[in-house]
Amino acid sequence: MKSPRILILHASVGSGHGRAAQAVELAIGEKCPEASVTSIDVLELANPLFRRVYSGGYFDAVANAPHLVGYLYERLDRSPRRLDRRADRIRGGVQSVILHRLTDLLTSRKWDLVVSTHFLPPEIVAKLRRGGKLNCPQVVVTTDFDTHRLWRHDPCEHYFTATEEGRQNLAAHGVDGDRITATGIPIHPAFNRHQSPAASKRAMCLTDDRPVVLQLGGGLGIGPIETLHREILNISIPLQVMTVTGHNADARGAIEKTPCPPRHHRHVLGYTNQIDQLMAAADLIVSKPGGLTTSEALARGTPMVIVDPIPGQETRNSDYLLENGAAIKVNNPASLAHKVTTLLTDPQRLAGMQTAARNISRPHAADDIARHCLELLDVTPVRAMVPPRSRRFWRSRPALAAQ
Repeated sequence: MKSPRILILHASVGSGHGRAAQAVELAIGEKCPEASVTSIDVLELANPLFRRVYSGGYFDAVANAPHLVGYLYERLDRSPRRLDRRADRIRGGVQSVILHRLTDLLTSRKWDLVVSTHFLPPEIVAKLRRGGKLNCPQVVVTTDFDTHRLWRHDPCEHYFTATEEGRQNLAAHGVDGDRITATGIPIHPAFNRHQSPAASKRAMCLTDDRPVVLQLGGGLGIGPIETLHREILNISIPLQVMTVTGHNADARGAIEKTPCPPRHHRHVLGYTNQIDQLMAAADLIVSKPGGLTTSEALARGTPMVIVDPIPGQETRNSDYLLENGAAIKVNNPASLAHKVTTLLTDPQRLAGMQTAARNISRPHAADDIARHCLELLDVTPVRAMVPPRSRRFWRSRPALAAQ
């Protein structure tokens, strides 16, 4: 196959799925410069109401009924009963109707491979294949450290999970183990390159005389960013505080108006494409444990202070980090200053957490996934720095950003 046509699908429920898709796209382009890669946010092909309900409704639920979100996550991860299977069929049928533009795109062009980094599109691809309307292999790339049942959509040639535990859980839901590879979560190739903390600090105009605490509010800037920021400022140790508020301009404005004690140096950023250098410069990252943000932090060997995890996938991400000694968790913002101070004044413990983070990092996940995809298409991967010929149906965004 000389010039494979590869379709990469994601959904803009947060920024992580799109960043994973971009990482896979870049890796495929490096290994197969002649590939024609199309990357699409499937929610851009849906009507505005569905987009609002699917994405905005999820975050509304997280903000207003987090325990319900956690309950539904756990309930849907169980082996489906007859009623659950019927609900799955109804949901799949409704989504196929609403996303008819995606169906048209899938069936009106000849694709050699479909890659999905969200569980919504592979369900539609699998339904079309079972109905004989599409004859194209697909692979699924998961974006959290555990693998939920909703990621399974057969027929599917291969699944890529973040961890061996996620691989085992997917196998328990009936997927043949030979079709699952634990590669890690794909992240931008910038995280493959070594960044010395000292050089990164100089590049970010930081000094070596005090610890650097990086607070991430995510690409959307959701969560109790202002409350957590005030607690960071309560830390008695002189710090350099870097706070990234993403697209949340209101949060950035409020934080900039918050008085900063003279013992600290503070920098407040909005959406940025310098997360790789910021993480390399940081001694600690205070953040929600989204799959992409966490994978990036691990690649930089930077321990995390977990705050406000979304019940369900982020709770399981927290468990993974805590079990492996790469993070501490703050259950109440009032304890943040105490816990961070305790860690920063124990250099041996902090160094051990840095080592633990590096030990479980998978910075080359995107390369491994790209290689598997090309081997599936019987294309010999090559080393190249030429980007793929991309035809995008979604607005290009900065390469790197906080999740």
